[in-house]
Amino acid sequence: MHTSESSRAGDGKGAGLGLALVSALAFGGSGVAAKPLIEAGLDPLHVVWLRVAGAALVMLPLAVRHRALLRSRPALLAGFGLLGVAGVQAFYFASISRIPVGVALLVEYLAPALVLGWVRFVQRRPVTRAAALGVVLAVGGLACVVEVWSGLSFDALGLLLALGAACCQVGYFVLSDQGSDSGERTPDPLGVIAYGLLVGTAVLTVVARPWTMDFSVLTHHADMNGTPVAAGLLLGWTVLVATVVAYVTGVVSVRRLSPAIAGVVACLEAVVATVLAWVLLGEHLSAPQIVGGAVVLLGAFIAQSSTPAKGSVEPVATGGAESRLSARENAA
Repeated sequence: MHTSESSRAGDGKGAGLGLALVSALAFGGSGVAAKPLIEAGLDPLHVVWLRVAGAALVMLPLAVRHRALLRSRPALLAGFGLLGVAGVQAFYFASISRIPVGVALLVEYLAPALVLGWVRFVQRRPVTRAAALGVVLAVGGLACVVEVWSGLSFDALGLLLALGAACCQVGYFVLSDQGSDSGERTPDPLGVIAYGLLVGTAVLTVVARPWTMDFSVLTHHADMNGTPVAAGLLLGWTVLVATVVAYVTGVVSVRRLSPAIAGVVACLEAVVATVLAWVLLGEHLSAPQIVGGAVVLLGAFIAQSSTPAKGSVEPVATGGAESRLSARENAA
């Protein structure tokens, strides 16, 4: 019996890793599809609205099916929609309108360092030395990516917007894991995603004011490094693959693994996006930036993989694990 349970657990983790990889690949392709639309004349917030509203429409039947979540988990749905959907996407798309896709994502993957900073200095809880080393590496790598010795080669506002995406990504991973240990009362991840997209659409409708959008851009072609591509095709990819598939596989993978492990695999998103931007958009990075990007990802990997197991009394390394640990202590 014990062997059978271990085998099922191993299969579940294997499936979770596969889903996390698919999610990283899908999310990684969002920037290279969206940037040509922005350069064709669409405002970054309008592209975000189209992306989120389109995905919400696709997921609407699941929202109807899981409407009980509105009563049982309203705070979770609101938080996921505000941070994990509207926040991450709006800040990221706004940042890539000003700085290269790869740089924006590398800045976004400072999220593990931000979680650790919050835990250590705001909540005043200890963190592991390995996690602290990961933070130092991530920050040092970022300094290379933005070439601080040149007085910041990139747009400062673009970097701040990417940092905003990093802050919201923390919420995405932590909220994706909420309720995963609630047994039969665990909120269905597909329902959470569906309502998160609806909340995100509502928020972005107010912020982006889509009625001012030039919809005619979608009937023409967008330029992808000299190659004309139908704007509608780029939007379709952004909605169906880079949003619906990415969120579904991403949230389910966090449930099967943990925010920490899923976050480690998600670091591949930055690699995928950088390579695609290089090949499809001609956004070449210098040698120091490539090295710095590798150091950022290494730091993120170390920081997130240093998370103690659930129930551990060791120093915490991420907000998700910390919050669960704190809840157990309060209950005791």
